[in-house]
Amino acid sequence: MPFIPQEALPYCENMIYLPMVLTVLAQDRKRIENGSFKLKRPYVNMMEKATRFVQAELRDATIYLRRHNMKVIRGEMDDTFTEYVFFHGGYEEHRRYLNVRLRNRTEELLTVYFEMIGDLASDS
Repeated sequence: MPFIPQEALPYCENMIYLPMVLTVLAQDRKRIENGSFKLKRPYVNMMEKATRFVQAELRDATIYLRRHNMKVIRGEMDDTFTEYVFFHGGYEEHRRYLNVRLRNRTEELLTVYFEMIGDLASDS
């Protein structure tokens, strides 16, 4: 029986995925800045806006977990799976995530954040 309340799971998973999204954004931004893009500023601005959205959601997840005395840490990894340990109420729950699923979900989230930026641009 899982010890993590169902309503807390999205916050816990944000603690897994959002740091990955931030890492990808930071690495891609460096590639753009160091690459042979003719006009870099629009791409860098898009990355900065996406980073701000992600940081805000990560901050919300951190506050939620802190208020509910919860914690998520990365456990063991291999070529196929990464384990995360969820702590809550004196219990710990180990969950294994397929690495390909982690990558695909991170890519999905990047798309969501870029679409949010596009929606903001079209609203102006």
